[in-house]
This record gives sequence, C-alpha cells and structure tokens, in this order.
Amino acid sequence: MPVISFDAVTKVYPLPAGDVVALAGIDLAIEEGEFVLIMGPSGSGKSTLLNVMGSLDVPTSGEVTIAGKRISRMDDDELTLMRRDHIGFIFQQFNLIPLLSVVENVEYPLILKGRRDVSRERAEEVLAAVGITESHFTHKPGELSGGQQQRVAIARALINDPDFLLCDEPTGNLDSKTGTAIMELLGRMNREEGKTVIMVTHDPRMTEYADRTIRLVDGRLA
Repeated sequence: MPVISFDAVTKVYPLPAGDVVALAGIDLAIEEGEFVLIMGPSGSGKSTLLNVMGSLDVPTSGEVTIAGKRISRMDDDELTLMRRDHIGFIFQQFNLIPLLSVVENVEYPLILKGRRDVSRERAEEVLAAVGITESHFTHKPGELSGGQQQRVAIARALINDPDFLLCDEPTGNLDSKTGTAIMELLGRMNREEGKTVIMVTHDPRMTEYADRTIRLVDGRLA
C-alpha cells in the first residue's frame, strides 16, 4: 500500500480576478521507502501539492489517502492527529521555537502526545542520530548555525517516527557545503533506515539523491 496516493486531485483557489487552478487532476502514488523530488517552475503548484500531501490543505475535488486513510472523511481534529502521528515536516525556515532549547524543541511533539516520560531520552537519541552533539542540547536555536538548526529541525520531524518526511526546500537557506551535508543526511536516512522522503526543490543537483522526480507544470504532472 502506498504511504500516500492522489486520485484525480484538483485544487482551485477562488479569487476576485478569477479562479486559480493550482492542481489539475493529479494521479500519484508514493511507495514506502521512496525518495521523491517535486520540481517545476514558480507557480507550477509544487507548494500546493506539498501542502495537500501534508493535510495542511484539502483538495477541491479528488481523493487523498495518507497511511491508508482518506483525508476527506476526517474532521479538523483528526487531521491534526494525522499530521502529528504520520508526517514529519522540514521547512526552509527551520521553524524552531526560539525560546526553547535544542532538546526542548525536539521533544515538544512527544510532549504533545503525552509522552513526557520518554521525551527527553528519545530527543537526545534522534539529535545524536542527526549529528548534533550533547554540548549543543541546551543551546537556543539562535545560537546555532543554519546547518545545525536544520539538523535540529530534522530531528524534531523524526521524533514521532513518521510514515514520511515532507521537505520544503530544506537546503534553500544554506550554503552549498552545508546543503550537501543535509542532503547526505536525508539520503542516508532513506537508504539505511527506509525513511520515505518527499522534497520540493528547485535545485537540479538534488536529483542524484532521488529515486524519481515528479515535474509539475501549470498544476499538472509533466
């Protein structure tokens, strides 16, 4: 069973100047353990596709199935639990909580699940796995480099052992060397741990890490 599938998914944004069709009849299945890139020009629908995959947005028509569940049948509370328990999000802007320490940022999703009893141990475990040393655990995000912040964000995305990782330009704010290190980390997680990775990027160099590349043009698969 695919970890995520789209069946004739369309997303239309009604605007005063006329409707904008962001996605037009997308059929797509992503299998467990794949590393998939989503590429296309600006305005092609990449971000909308990622948002629908993450149940941050719902399609106008068609069906999205995540971890065997149809999201059209879920209410807001169920969608929130879906995102928390099944999806790991990694953003270009890191989105760490500035007032929390590194380890507190990472354990926060587990605390939301009422798992405070194991949250600190698990947070330290995933931080070590992404290459953050113990000496940085008590630092605030602003005290870290961009590459370190992205590693912390990846650790936070992994803490709930999600079915797949959704990555929105995760190297976009990093220099080339640091970006390569982050891609190597994600690639290693995919190869060695079987993590499913779905990534929006504009950088054609990233194709070497992927099993396949999905190209969007005007909301359609090219």
